[in-house]
Amino acid sequence: MNEDQVPPPRFRVDGGADRPLAFGNAVSEMTFRVGDLPDVRDFAAFQARRAGMPEKDIGDYLVAVNEVATNAVTHGTAKAWLRVWSDAGDLIVHVHDDGHWTITETPGMIAPHDYSTSGMGLWVARRLAKDLTLNTGSTGTNLIMRFPL
Repeated sequence: MNEDQVPPPRFRVDGGADRPLAFGNAVSEMTFRVGDLPDVRDFAAFQARRAGMPEKDIGDYLVAVNEVATNAVTHGTAKAWLRVWSDAGDLIVHVHDDGHWTITETPGMIAPHDYSTSGMGLWVARRLAKDLTLNTGSTGTNLIMRFPL
């Protein structure tokens, strides 16, 4: 799929002093629910191409974004948001939901069992992203991934 084949995403581009700088002092953002996951992938692909990510890297990037976004609306809360911006040669993806839990170990650090049918999302995302940070607490869960451009 090339940039011309990606449908226009439903998102807003917004800038402000409290936001990271990206794409001309703007952060691209969208709010989503489980039924919007195809739109999340379209939005993420559009942002990656817009930032100049090599086409050969976009597939792995989209797998990681899809896994994290799916987790947010299936294990977190029904509604989440995604922000994308570029910084220092990387594309940054921030996913937030209002859910939280007590982490007893760092999720996604150990490979799932050979016959697992769930629990693979963060493990996969950690292997595909340059860096992945996960924080959860009373204000919700924030996951930030970095991908080289």
